[in-house]
Amino acid sequence: METSRMDLAGSTSTSYEILRDLAVEAFSRGEVKAAHELFKLSFDKAVATGEERTIDSAFCNLAAVEIEMGQVTDGDLIRLREILMRNIDPGNCRLAAYWLARAHELKKAYKKALFYARISLERATALGRQDWIASSHNTLGNILLCESYFEQARFEYEQALALVPTGRSVERALILDNLGYCRTVEGNFTEGFRDLFESLRTLRALGAHGYEHLPRIDLCYAMLEVGRYRSAYRHGLIALQIANSINDDDTSKNALYLLGEAANLARDTRGARAHFRTLQERFFPNDRYLPDFLLAIDVRKLINLRA
Repeated sequence: METSRMDLAGSTSTSYEILRDLAVEAFSRGEVKAAHELFKLSFDKAVATGEERTIDSAFCNLAAVEIEMGQVTDGDLIRLREILMRNIDPGNCRLAAYWLARAHELKKAYKKALFYARISLERATALGRQDWIASSHNTLGNILLCESYFEQARFEYEQALALVPTGRSVERALILDNLGYCRTVEGNFTEGFRDLFESLRTLRALGAHGYEHLPRIDLCYAMLEVGRYRSAYRHGLIALQIANSINDDDTSKNALYLLGEAANLARDTRGARAHFRTLQERFFPNDRYLPDFLLAIDVRKLINLRA
């Protein structure tokens, strides 16, 4: 996710800049609700300036957090496309394309997501912004991973990582998480675990607890793959708790799948059934057969944590 350096063009009021910067800081820590409130206030300040470029930039920032919260509307997406097509400011065009790609990725409309992600990368390259180029490569990797193109996704993540400063940052941690998961799926556990643990350590050190569930769920999967069921269960349980607290249903669902599998592989059939029953009741209320079905198969073969 792109969480910093959302630069705004044109002159702005001090109050607007303060609100925007506070919003960006909250977003970078994964405090999405707080960021949303601050971005709404900063957008109102931008509108008051009457400057089109500033308003477009502020709208891209507000749309970004609403996309992550699942609250974006069709009208918002139309406005992002208009910003892209008007082509008034190169930076705003790039931001609009970036968040259109993210919105379509979340909708599982991967062809559209790839289209906008490639535009985002082209604009970032033309602007020479290494941070934007890196985040665009990361987004391309995410979309390719959703489609199970693991080798191509890994290449994009490696490109992104090479462009990010080596110091601790949320951006670097999230790229490492994606790369670590990709390497794990490919069977490269040594480098995969290295990346995932570095991602987790960085997020914890930075206090970005709103993102900690991401490497946790990937570590849960990776631990299952190498037969460390207790460790898998521990990471999965923490991932579930954090995901529930921030209403991340996709991660909650995946955590319940993996917790049930971890318990089942550890021969705790009762615990496994309890997790699979919670999964069924919460996400598949009409499929009462699901707990018994999941107990009888290898659940890991059903799951792409990015799809």
